[in-house]
Amino acid sequence: MRVLVTGGAGFIGSAYVRHVLAAHPGDEVVTLDLLTYAGNPANLAELESDRRHRFVHGDIADAALVDGLVGECDAVVNFAAETHVDRSLLDPEAFARANVVGVMTLLDAARRHNRRMLQVSTDEVYGDIPPGTHSVEGDALLPRSPYAASKAGGELMCRAYAVSYGTETVVTRGCNTIGPRQYPEKVVPLFVTNALEDKPLPVYGDGQQIRDWLHAEDHAAAIDLVLRKGTAGETYNVGAGNERPNLEVVRAILARLGKPESLIAYVPDRPGHDRRYALDPGKLRRELGWAPRRDFMSTLNDTVDWYVANPGWWRAIREGQAFADYHERQYGWRLAAAGTLPAAAG
Repeated sequence: MRVLVTGGAGFIGSAYVRHVLAAHPGDEVVTLDLLTYAGNPANLAELESDRRHRFVHGDIADAALVDGLVGECDAVVNFAAETHVDRSLLDPEAFARANVVGVMTLLDAARRHNRRMLQVSTDEVYGDIPPGTHSVEGDALLPRSPYAASKAGGELMCRAYAVSYGTETVVTRGCNTIGPRQYPEKVVPLFVTNALEDKPLPVYGDGQQIRDWLHAEDHAAAIDLVLRKGTAGETYNVGAGNERPNLEVVRAILARLGKPESLIAYVPDRPGHDRRYALDPGKLRRELGWAPRRDFMSTLNDTVDWYVANPGWWRAIREGQAFADYHERQYGWRLAAAGTLPAAAG
């Protein structure tokens, strides 16, 4: 099989590319990525000599380019997206373009060439989930951020093409994913890299927001299984059963690094911040036999240890002007000298 992986230079996308080439020696992968701020060629550097992999620099909204690539592949897996909730609050239009219009462009090509397409989505489309309950695939989509709304829109485009045109689509909804090579604006790599530089860790509100934590390699394996064996037209939750409040995660990171909890800096909560996400992954486990290989602590420790061992990867990002500007705009203080705490830290 030859798989077109869009957004394959990103965090989960690159984990998926590596998974396919390792798990299926006879397969080939074509990676399409626009290399926006979170797309990183270094994520695929180890594949430069692998003849089964080809990289194409381009946009999923480029209909002519997408049509040609889809035509030469057997299936499409779409990771290409704007993904950060905080950024969606600053520029919702960019999220609509990438996560809805871009998906429609891919679907048009998949329809014309009669190809199977998997859309990678998120548990955030369900919205805030009350304690004691878990989201199942048939639940209403109640997104509460521009990011979540745009991902729900992409999913609904997949459903529309499946019903209207008979396009073979499948959707996965994944929980919070961590692991090597995640762009350091996201909560775990941000906190790890801040702590390594003795800088404050900005915790929203009281830090009691609950998330389910999944390793990127486990997530990639689940997506690959759904691509190959999932029922066309269906959606599958990908959850790990590792629910933890954010503050517990922060403290575990500091403990792993031997850093003091005085680095925690509480900041005002963001607008529309969902209190809890919780997926029921029973359908994926029952129908396809998937289960994550890692528990919470092995997932978190592997992530933390990778950033400790690879400072060149994340420092190249954090030392850039764009990252510093974003951090200051989002949290109200600049990434200054090590040990400098903002007023919000108290």
